[in-house]
Amino acid sequence: MKPKQKMQEVSFRHIDEFFEYLPDDERTITELLRKLILGCDSRITEKLSYNVPYYKLHRQFCFIWPASILWGKKKTYEGVRLGFTSGHLLSDEIGYLDRGDRKFVSYKDFRSVTEIDANILRTYLYEALAIDEHAASRSSHKF
Repeated sequence: MKPKQKMQEVSFRHIDEFFEYLPDDERTITELLRKLILGCDSRITEKLSYNVPYYKLHRQFCFIWPASILWGKKKTYEGVRLGFTSGHLLSDEIGYLDRGDRKFVSYKDFRSVTEIDANILRTYLYEALAIDEHAASRSSHKF
């Protein structure tokens, strides 16, 4: 029987190992995105899933995925991807986010910190948090 192929060649035990692994350019972008996310609400928690940080209020609402953390055998984009797990629910009138071939996830790739517009990102982050709060309040009212 053929051994199961691993989708990732890395495995981090904690967030510090993750940051130590990143190349400098990706680390700088990731640190800025992380600061923006965590600054939106003091209740947000961070947890490594698939070897990248995911952020949760009631449920996971976004993630940061640097291109050097491969899923599979080859790099499929450059820079750092900020993804929204329920991106299909976000209003995106300006077409800021990409969907690729994904049904639910929307994302934005950044190749440098100069591409990051904190005000625009906060708008999307606050909307994602509002969607998360709404979903949590609806599920808590079920009998």
